[in-house]
Amino acid sequence: MAELQIYTDGASRGNPGPGGYGVVLLWGSVRKELSQGYRKTTNNRMELLAVITALEALKKDGLAVTIFTDSKYVVDSIEKGWIWSWVKTGFKDKKNKDLWMRFIPLYRKHKVKMQWVKGHASNPLNNRCDELATAAADSGNWLIDQGFESGN
Repeated sequence: MAELQIYTDGASRGNPGPGGYGVVLLWGSVRKELSQGYRKTTNNRMELLAVITALEALKKDGLAVTIFTDSKYVVDSIEKGWIWSWVKTGFKDKKNKDLWMRFIPLYRKHKVKMQWVKGHASNPLNNRCDELATAAADSGNWLIDQGFESGN
């Protein structure tokens, strides 16, 4: 079975401000792009929401997945195990609990590897995600980031 490759990026015009995410999913010769904008959010939330949305789009469990992102926040939180310490403390004094709690069951359904890539560099798929994310942030076709706007 082929490994699924996922590229993600998030953007925010102001931090907080209008934001968006972009995702490119690659499975063999199949390619799918996802994006969405939000009226008020943060860059870190959009980086994490891109990963969540990509994992939510998967139709099967137990897939081998490599996620490529330029977000040190997302990669380090997962690869360095910080998220599991945050779970133990109930996310005390940590931001984005709502998104991390949405992420955890998705992460556990698959064999996920995180791979950091340099942003705004020579990686065409990361650059495409950036285009999708910024276009979504600038679109005016925004959803409401309930977790952010409610102060969660």
